[in-house]
Amino acid sequence: MDIEKTPNGDLETWTVEEVATAFRTGEVAIIDVRTIQEYAFEHIRGALLLPMHFFEAERLPSQDGKRIVFHCGSGIRSEKVARAALAAGFAPVAHMAGGFGAWKAEGQSYMGTDMATGGAARVPGKDG
Repeated sequence: MDIEKTPNGDLETWTVEEVATAFRTGEVAIIDVRTIQEYAFEHIRGALLLPMHFFEAERLPSQDGKRIVFHCGSGIRSEKVARAALAAGFAPVAHMAGGFGAWKAEGQSYMGTDMATGGAARVPGKDG
């Protein structure tokens, strides 16, 4: 994990492996800040959807008992959301480096779309 000291607090950037491990053990909730369409096509199974354009830091749930990690497609939008959350006084704040693209590249499982049926399909990864 990388930690950047900002005027509003520490911005944590987690690796895919750190997020995957913490997610499997129930230590974190993942919030996907991509669009509804991106999420519908493919997403991390169990991740919550809060598109960046609808983001309001004051509406975020408490992190009591479970940390929040933001992610997007590449890490750019999730970093913007994380910085906005810090600016609004929400802390600690974390986002996933490389976003969903890195998640897939590292062989983590996810929910995709079965192109033959249009239905949801689990895409297995190295985590089973």
